[in-house]
Amino acid sequence: MNSRLVLLHGWGATAEDLEPLGRSLAASMDHDMEVVSLEAPHLHHQPPCRQWYGLFPADWNAVPAAVEALQKRLTTITCQGAPMERTVLLGFSQGGAMALHSGCSLPLAGVISCSGYPHPDWQVAERHPPVLAMHGQQDTIVPPTALEAITRRLQSDRCQTISFNNGHTIPDEMVQPIQAFMKRALEKS
Repeated sequence: MNSRLVLLHGWGATAEDLEPLGRSLAASMDHDMEVVSLEAPHLHHQPPCRQWYGLFPADWNAVPAAVEALQKRLTTITCQGAPMERTVLLGFSQGGAMALHSGCSLPLAGVISCSGYPHPDWQVAERHPPVLAMHGQQDTIVPPTALEAITRRLQSDRCQTISFNNGHTIPDEMVQPIQAFMKRALEKS
């Protein structure tokens, strides 16, 4: 059965930012996997870069509308091809925060947050999809304590965390744990 990987880039990047990782992850699956890289809706102050909402300073008031808009896009995408239950949502940094907030209340196969953080008003659904949250111990952009804040809000039996020795990035050594998580999540769906 087909599946889908949806990618959410970070603040100040574009949809193309995570595409090489997404193609590599899809190629490692034992079935056909569509890769969809979504572009954040708002221009960053350095075009052509994009953002999901204003950051530095953070515009937390814009988050609910951003999450709602993203959930509508995810619902539209999953009406074509692989269903939501066969979709994994992966986000980096601001995209990781958006993946957590929007994905944990949808019936996705899994949610992956790389160097993400919890939004201040994020209320986790009682029954959320499996989550993989990973963060670099030397991250100077999003503090590593964000990983602890994420895990405090999630059900421990549905959340895997990885703290790695690096900064604000998805290092090569994290590809295998991401692949393993995706395979487990899709086997259960």
